[in-house]
Amino acid sequence: EEWLKFLSMYDQSGVYARAVFIKARVFSQSFRVIKTDKTLLDYYTKLSSFHAQYRAVGNNYNQVVKELRVHFSEKKAMALLYKLEKCTQELVLITQQIIRLTQTFEQQWSQR
Repeated sequence: EEWLKFLSMYDQSGVYARAVFIKARVFSQSFRVIKTDKTLLDYYTKLSSFHAQYRAVGNNYNQVVKELRVHFSEKKAMALLYKLEKCTQELVLITQQIIRLTQTFEQQWSQR
């Protein structure tokens, strides 16, 4: 049981060698454990990726609108803009869902 506790403390310490870990304990050096929540890290990474993608979509959106105005008749441009507007509305719904999921995630994570 003590051996398992020792191994657990050693693993949590992140020290590269048991001898270094034991020496630190014998000479009363402080013992710090830094835990990383993989789920939180993954969620944060994906959220950051979404942010970058939204910026790209916004940039592309502006370019598309300019090109439609230049290369198509007003009637055709309006029809295409209507389709673009529908896609934008779907994107807004997805964004609202992401915001709700993020708020739920924050509430659950803050309770830990």
